Amino acid sequence: MAQNVGRNTPADSLFHLVEDSERAHFPGVAAEQVVSDGDSYVKTIAKRFFKNKVAVVSLGVFIIMILVAVFANQIAPHPRDASVGLFRAAPYENFFLGTDDTGRDVLSRLIHGTRVSMIVGLCSVAIYVVIGTTLGLVSGYFGGFIDAVIMRITEAFMSFPFFLVILTLVSLLGSGIWVVTIVLGALSWPPLCRLVRGQVLRLKGQDFVLAAEATGYSTFGILFVHILPNVLSPILVNATFGIATAILTEASLSFLGVGVRPPQPSWGNILSQAQSIRVLTAEPWRWVPAGILIFIAVLSINFIGEGLREAIEGENKG
Repeated sequence: MAQNVGRNTPADSLFHLVEDSERAHFPGVAAEQVVSDGDSYVKTIAKRFFKNKVAVVSLGVFIIMILVAVFANQIAPHPRDASVGLFRAAPYENFFLGTDDTGRDVLSRLIHGTRVSMIVGLCSVAIYVVIGTTLGLVSGYFGGFIDAVIMRITEAFMSFPFFLVILTLVSLLGSGIWVVTIVLGALSWPPLCRLVRGQVLRLKGQDFVLAAEATGYSTFGILFVHILPNVLSPILVNATFGIATAILTEASLSFLGVGVRPPQPSWGNILSQAQSIRVLTAEPWRWVPAGILIFIAVLSINFIGEGLREAIEGENKG
């Protein structure tokens, strides 16, 4: 295909194909305007996103959570694991959310639990985005036997109950924040792989890809320089929603006692310590704040993803 295009296309037509290769997102624009157009595309998406007030507020909330996670040691009023107050005490003095069974400050443990949720959410998504994007690019571009093998593996992964497989693997491999993160990342890539593959199938016959093949670009360059920038939008939206899913999954695993285990706090295992009727009815400070934080985190991330999706779709329609 690449050789035929190069041999049968006149020089002036080939030049225009190369321009298409360099323009990618911006057809109908002169090659020297690519940089400015690239900026305008990103700015347009950003403007559309920042018009969505709910998404902007949600982004602010998410950024605050990330900052809390990064500076948890400095923000927490007490050591996370130290018994520093009265046992099972309601909020008093500088224990703003009370204490637990062993006198540990609930607020400090919630702050450190934010770090666990952010690490699991962001790192597991980074892992599966790398795996899913790479396999999707390779599968869609090469097709044939390679595509068939990757798709069968993808279907095999998707045929198992997601949560039960994760629950089993975490139980076998041992608990801990990094075990949960790696298992989530290693098992969450199939939907993204299928999404990227579909986008690549749509793009690989377009002029800018044919021009790149004709001018001798390496396969790596075609996949990651020419095709990948054109599929970043759906990847970004998928990853945003994936963060919320990872946070919920980690909280569920920790609640069941197979995720992040005490004394390291997470929102899930803080909730798991409040399963008795006594705590549920008489000590709400021990479980209500953790539940609210999970709700706020997941809701804000979903609003961010929805805002990104609407901004990108609006730009594409425009």
